[in-house]
Amino acid sequence: MRKVVSDAAEALANELADGMTIMSGGFGLCGIPASLIDAVHLSGAKDLIVISNNAGIDNYGLGILLRSRQIKKMISSYVGENKFFAELFLSGELELEFNPQGTLAERIRAGGAGIPAFYTKTGVGTLIADGKETRRFGNVDHVMETGLFADIALVHAWKGDAEGNLLYRRTARNFNPMMATAARLTVAEVEHLVPIGEIDPDSVHTPGIFVQKIVHVPEPAKRIEQRTVRPKEMEVA
Repeated sequence: MRKVVSDAAEALANELADGMTIMSGGFGLCGIPASLIDAVHLSGAKDLIVISNNAGIDNYGLGILLRSRQIKKMISSYVGENKFFAELFLSGELELEFNPQGTLAERIRAGGAGIPAFYTKTGVGTLIADGKETRRFGNVDHVMETGLFADIALVHAWKGDAEGNLLYRRTARNFNPMMATAARLTVAEVEHLVPIGEIDPDSVHTPGIFVQKIVHVPEPAKRIEQRTVRPKEMEVA
């Protein structure tokens, strides 16, 4: 099976449908699959449920899909950098399933491992636990959280080969590896597409068995949410 395709649009052609659940990797804007998000936007698919730690920023990353109102529901942890997200949520146009960050990560990992549910003490006694089963282990209450599994996972890797073996770089190794395991179809955009065998097997973060399609995206834009600098210090004569 040939996994490498020419571009993001081809990778998602005939794969997207209204109402799908999509996982999108990244932490803030670090390691987000920007070209694949753009392809989702161009597809016109709507009423999407998107699982992502963040929601991009206004007009970039997942913010593009929010602006076009293609997302019906977000399952997220931190969404504070997107003002338009807040507007949609407060107006009732966007559903939100809010998760503590570690809980979200574990829900995705559990989904990829075939674990339907697990217990955690994070969130007990808060709004997070409302409507969820609780159980006492020892002398501590725990809340039951369900695993997450998507129709499609979109991930960004630093390096990959034609078999789909992936290597993530530094902070971009965030939600991408676990999301790659937790979907029916995983599509990866890679900055460096290398010959099979060039990646040391001991360095592979995501084995190719989890990846069905690969897009080569060299030199992608790498934006940050905010840049904070201090005033230049006065020179001393």
